Amino acid sequence: MSPVHQDHSADAAVAAMVNVRDAVPVSRDGTPVGFNANRTLRVRVELSRQLRRRRTQLAIGFMALLPIILVIAFAFGSNSGARGAVNLVDLATSGSINFALVSLFFSASFLLIVVISLFFGDTIASEASWSSLRYLLAMPVPRIRLIRQKVLVAGLLSLLALLILPISALIVGGIAYGWNPLSTPVGEQFTFADGLLRIGLIVSYVAIQLTWVAGLALMLSVLTDAPLGAVGGAVLISILSQILNQIDALGDLRNYLPTKYAFAWTGALVDPIRWDDMVRGGFLSLAYAAVFGAIAVLHFRRKDVTS
Repeated sequence: MSPVHQDHSADAAVAAMVNVRDAVPVSRDGTPVGFNANRTLRVRVELSRQLRRRRTQLAIGFMALLPIILVIAFAFGSNSGARGAVNLVDLATSGSINFALVSLFFSASFLLIVVISLFFGDTIASEASWSSLRYLLAMPVPRIRLIRQKVLVAGLLSLLALLILPISALIVGGIAYGWNPLSTPVGEQFTFADGLLRIGLIVSYVAIQLTWVAGLALMLSVLTDAPLGAVGGAVLISILSQILNQIDALGDLRNYLPTKYAFAWTGALVDPIRWDDMVRGGFLSLAYAAVFGAIAVLHFRRKDVTS
């Protein structure tokens, strides 16, 4: 029988199906008669599987517990900010919305990056490390559908983690500090309802801005069979980009770094809202995500899966 696919694992799957022709009717390409690719690896099944994993439970649980940890830290920490300077502790303890805002500020540059890298960097590499990837493809689950379903589930988990943090912070902050209006570091004040809208805008921007991290982690997950390498690589590259963004000697080159507009969401804290940097940051992040995602898909389509 001549090969019909570009990799040995798929050809082996076809040969196996042909050998059991009497038990399972198969078509010429080796798939069972009546096979429907749209019924393989459904999002509901994969999401349920991922939610049962300990790393998912710990990551989401930590996002919910972080506001409680911050409240304890603010209660026992010293308040010794410089005179005239904006004190984040005073800002955070002035109300629930301010507390949610400070929680996002503390998390956006590292913690959220780690969580998103964990969910996306673990997509393909974890299956390869468990030696289950070739069996998924031999079921057979089409490669494009496999990576698409994995990305959808990783995206849902990332959005869940991103939403749990501000929601938990609003609840914990409201109980600890009251349900006061939003007060910004620049002296702007907004009603409670308007403050919720601003927080929603900030969360939406952070989700879009971090798509480049998701794309990078996905690409590394396809390129390596080690989940830790994919997750750690995405985090390290993010840290490197943040360091390079602080080097003035790079000049305009910093405008092309994916972390250049990481804190452009502060434009939502003024009236009127400053959209310019948020629009630039959103398009830049989506462009990086598209490039990384395209590389991941193209490489995965041609990859000889042996694990």
